[in-house]
Amino acid sequence: MILIGLLVIPLFAAALSAVSRRRTMMEAVNLACFALIFLIALALGSEVLASGPVSLMDGFLYADSLSALVILLNASVALLCSVYAVGYLRDDERSGAFGDDAAIGKLRKYYTLTPVFVFAMMLVCVSNNLGVMWAAIEATTLASVFLVTFYGKVTSLEAAWKYAIIGSVGLSMALFGTIIAYYSGHLLVGPDGISGLNWSVLAERASQLDKPTMRLAFILVLLGYGTKAGLAPMHTWKPDAYSEAPVPSAAILSSAMLNCAIYGLVRFYILTSRSVGPEFPGRLLLLFGILSMGISVPFILVQRNFRRLLAYHTIDHAGIMATALGIGGVLGPFGLMLHMTFHTVAKCLLFLCAGNVYQHFRTDLFRNIKGGVMRVMPITGVIFLMAMLAIIGMPPFSLFQSEFIIVRAAFDGGHSLAGILFIVFGTGVFAGAVLHVGSLVLGSSETAVVAPRPWRDTSLVVLGTILVVIGFWLPGPLLTLIRSAAKVITGA
Repeated sequence: MILIGLLVIPLFAAALSAVSRRRTMMEAVNLACFALIFLIALALGSEVLASGPVSLMDGFLYADSLSALVILLNASVALLCSVYAVGYLRDDERSGAFGDDAAIGKLRKYYTLTPVFVFAMMLVCVSNNLGVMWAAIEATTLASVFLVTFYGKVTSLEAAWKYAIIGSVGLSMALFGTIIAYYSGHLLVGPDGISGLNWSVLAERASQLDKPTMRLAFILVLLGYGTKAGLAPMHTWKPDAYSEAPVPSAAILSSAMLNCAIYGLVRFYILTSRSVGPEFPGRLLLLFGILSMGISVPFILVQRNFRRLLAYHTIDHAGIMATALGIGGVLGPFGLMLHMTFHTVAKCLLFLCAGNVYQHFRTDLFRNIKGGVMRVMPITGVIFLMAMLAIIGMPPFSLFQSEFIIVRAAFDGGHSLAGILFIVFGTGVFAGAVLHVGSLVLGSSETAVVAPRPWRDTSLVVLGTILVVIGFWLPGPLLTLIRSAAKVITGA
């Protein structure tokens, strides 16, 4: 019943929050919900490592090592963001950020939609049926678009509109790709056709899929789920959505939802590579991955808004993950899974730090802060700088390891041009990040030192500690789960 619990608990929490009239009740429900989801994710990971893939309802729900890893990462993000959201939303309420609207209505909106959002992400990972997985990814858009409009500003509505329109167009292409994949494999199942879209069935018989049809299906799915991941040139919704959503929601969007989009791509990559060979999907992924890394560089270098800066960093890392998948071989998928794990921790931490800075200074523009965050907010400033050094791949932080593995895989696999461009674009991102965040965090400031705020600082300290520890040591079960997830991709 582990798989059922992942889906039922967030829906139950959303229903309770929708009828609650007290802020403390909604906070407690969300905290309890995501704590339970995290514990279930740990249990699922343990079960998968011990016994292999688990399934339910005749294979309708299915989880292997890849599913278990993404669920664990997303559950961790949801839990830590729920702790942070308590202090963040209370501060918003005190400062009048909700405007003339009743605060309880705003809080109910957040605490109801967030569990629905998490439910949709969990459904993405446990759906064996590719059609249901597509519907779940669409549901993540429907839930999160209303979180982007949370503050009701003109810019928020514009960002949500762009997010909804671009995302829907992309997911329409993913739907067409899913339908074509079904057509490619519908003759492989019984006359009822019930399992014709089950990934586990198609993966076992991928060599029998119609090859021209699978090529077309992968192109459409790459464009569709690539839009959701924010791969260039389908990335234009990201900076607006991330800068307008409440910071806890933006943290989930930039890490957990990105993981779900990459997860969808990986599932179709496995089918396509087993059907037509890895060269065709690999070349396309390398093209979009390197393009995404390259496009993010100039925007990072000239950026004036630190939340939009983090959005372009997410586009860069989506490109890194697509590149790793496109490189293939043994090291490419392993580097992808490592990078997804490390990026989830670092990017979530960066957004929470940015939220503290934004709430204190009431601006997300670099020019209006004049530096000195480390003096005014010592905990936030130190962790912000540390997380930014980690996200750009500075040793000894963990993302240096995953990026080094990806570059090594590129040169070992004969993708020298991709490896060279990876290094060049990574250097540009490094320069932009050090230039902007260094000036923001360092320097003097005449503003009084801010007292620690337990709800928000707890999440920062926990994530910061994890970020430091995983740079030197990964727990054995987690590393085994990462290796096992990479083997799902390679078929080893």
